[in-house]
Amino acid sequence: MDYDTYGSTAVELAIDLANADRDAGPDWAAAFLRAHDEWFEPGSDVDLSPAEADQAATTAGLVRAVAVATTQAEVIERLNALLALARPQPYATDHDGELHLHYARRAAPALEQLTTTVAMGLAQVVVQHGWQRLGVCSAEGCDDVYVDTSRNASRRYCSNTCASRSTVAAYRARRKV
Repeated sequence: MDYDTYGSTAVELAIDLANADRDAGPDWAAAFLRAHDEWFEPGSDVDLSPAEADQAATTAGLVRAVAVATTQAEVIERLNALLALARPQPYATDHDGELHLHYARRAAPALEQLTTTVAMGLAQVVVQHGWQRLGVCSAEGCDDVYVDTSRNASRRYCSNTCASRSTVAAYRARRKV
């Protein structure tokens, strides 16, 4: 699957957010923002209040809800709920040497930048490539979400690690019989 660079990395940010460990304590959201600081305007305050951390958790939950939906109607409903939180005001920039769009307005607070970027990136992939491109890992004990970028939409695992672990487990199960 071929999709644009900024949109593809925006959806990767959305997937990372959906898979973030929200049980890691009250500072999980600020830690997530610091780990993904390349997405935010320089000087953005990434230290969130407890209410803002709750809003980031809501955004993460909605991204996951879109990925686990089993019908197009569910995807549309959940994606629209996510988009309702976004405040898009796109602008063109070439700050990294390539012309591309940023979805959130300049100087928006970090939480607004995060919410808008993941909502718009996820929406772009779903609308352009189909909601079936989102999935949940099939490996036992893993519930990470992913975007299927394979040519024939056949991906079942979030990573090569999960795919290998599942393959080895299936092989060992067959050998026991």
